[in-house]
Amino acid sequence: MTGSPAPTSIVVRMRVNGHDCEMLVPVRLTVAELLRDRLGLTGTKVSCEMQVCGACTVVVDGDPVSSCTALACDLDGTEVLTVEGLAQGRDLHPVQEAFMEANALQCGFCTPGFIMMAVALLDACRGADQDKIREWMDGNLCRCTGYAPIETAVTLAASRMGAGSRGDDH
Repeated sequence: MTGSPAPTSIVVRMRVNGHDCEMLVPVRLTVAELLRDRLGLTGTKVSCEMQVCGACTVVVDGDPVSSCTALACDLDGTEVLTVEGLAQGRDLHPVQEAFMEANALQCGFCTPGFIMMAVALLDACRGADQDKIREWMDGNLCRCTGYAPIETAVTLAASRMGAGSRGDDH
């Protein structure tokens, strides 16, 4: 059987942090590589490269995604949000403010992944309780904080962002 070989690159059109983006990407390029190496958005960290630690978490169409294993070619037609896209000018996102106030960071390496997971959670379920927060944060690893300040920060952000959700209580 003969046929055309599979493409090695594909054109991807997406919105990244509110900006339209179109580029030719290799089919094996990960979302993390696209964000960090092609778009210069280095807030997304890569650690385990196995979808285990959560450091690379970004939000795609409202859902948290491990960017170290997700393929960039699958982003066509999506909305991508990274930690760089949260602040509005000098005004930090409520989750970012809460992380600072609760001292929910030390070395800061895991912080963007935790923040993006918290943003996804609170967009889905603003009235998240402690159990829901722990459930969602369970896939993110931190070696410095002992998790209590992170949990406090997400709880603080949840209280400030108020009740309501986008409708699907994950």
